[in-house]
Amino acid sequence: MAGALTDLLGEVLVAADGEEVAVSALAARGVSLVGLYFGCSLGGPCAQLGASLAAFYGRFRGEAAAAGGQRLEIVFVSAEQEQQQWQEAVRAMPWLALPFADKHRKLKLWNKYRVSNIPSLIFIDASSGKVVCRNGLLVIRDDPEGLEFPWGPKPFSEVVAGPLLRSNGQTLDSSALEGSHVGVYFSAHWCPPCRSLTRVLVESYRKIKEAGQKFEILFVSADRSEDSFKQYFSEMPWVAVPYADEARRSRLNRLYGIQGIPTLIVLDAKGEVITRQGRVEVLNDVECREFPWHPKPVLELTDSNAVQLNEGPCLVLFVDSEDDGESEAAKQLIQPIAEKIIAKYKAKEEEAPLLFFVAGEDDMTDSLRDYTNLPEAAPLLTILDMSARAKYVMDVEEITPEIVEAFVSDFLADKLKPEPI
Repeated sequence: MAGALTDLLGEVLVAADGEEVAVSALAARGVSLVGLYFGCSLGGPCAQLGASLAAFYGRFRGEAAAAGGQRLEIVFVSAEQEQQQWQEAVRAMPWLALPFADKHRKLKLWNKYRVSNIPSLIFIDASSGKVVCRNGLLVIRDDPEGLEFPWGPKPFSEVVAGPLLRSNGQTLDSSALEGSHVGVYFSAHWCPPCRSLTRVLVESYRKIKEAGQKFEILFVSADRSEDSFKQYFSEMPWVAVPYADEARRSRLNRLYGIQGIPTLIVLDAKGEVITRQGRVEVLNDVECREFPWHPKPVLELTDSNAVQLNEGPCLVLFVDSEDDGESEAAKQLIQPIAEKIIAKYKAKEEEAPLLFFVAGEDDMTDSLRDYTNLPEAAPLLTILDMSARAKYVMDVEEITPEIVEAFVSDFLADKLKPEPI
């Protein structure tokens, strides 16, 4: 256990009293699950979570005292910028914290787990470091007594089991989804981007069905009332989890670690995830020619997929798109390297630490260059880490596979010096 956790968290953590606790000591305590709590000391959602998490954690501590072993530990990964605020926050917490000075490791954790908002609670297996549950906030709400510990992922067919609705009031069993590709659609009427996507998705759904594909969409509502749900669902030709079945809606949110809406998760006929970027795929492929949208190792940067730049470090190769074939040649140059990185981390059941893009010349790319203060050169090889507000730039006359591979290897080995964005 110590090896995996030490790789993630370093050698020591800090307790509320300021004492250092060796990460290797967690094994002796019997810890099998670690919750990474990404948050801050400020009011609002983080303060609300802190109170409920303390009660939740206290129950496990009480159990540990009675049984002589502690199954769960929480580690605070702070968003604080000032050490005094961090110290005040840690003193008020009954769990452990990543040291304030270990800022580089903190950013690596935020990027590794693609944390896009706070508070966020991610449970990982203490022996392997692998993600068990991405949405620990819902665990605390749905299972406050910890009866379902350790909250590991279950098959889609098991989580979704039960009656489903059509907008005409008819019901059908979830077993009707078996053998079909399924788009699990997390959305709500109060959310303007959701309503915009729904209009496009209705057309995509029609085209895919008319092409003879076995495809269904499952609406998982985040509406604030049943009336809003009914109004919104009346616009949809697919099926939904009944609004009253809050437990099942919550379990689906937990299963896929939903942090924001709209989100469209596309599953294969066996219920395995093909892509979590269904929203981007639908907007980029309005004719649905590439359905079911298996992920591409290298993407061409567009207005619709630029949001992915905020999900973690991204390699972006800027090219002169006025030169015919330049973008395609750039994709071919990067692709073998991207495929190797993706395969390496897939074998470890982890997400790749980089996304790969080719960017041509358009208004969006110009805005990105301006925002990140990049030179106008083309080709220009970069790695952009928006969450860390850092960039890494390789400005050479010719980009070769060897240069790209060395650039990526040095980045992953922390050998590159970042420049501020």
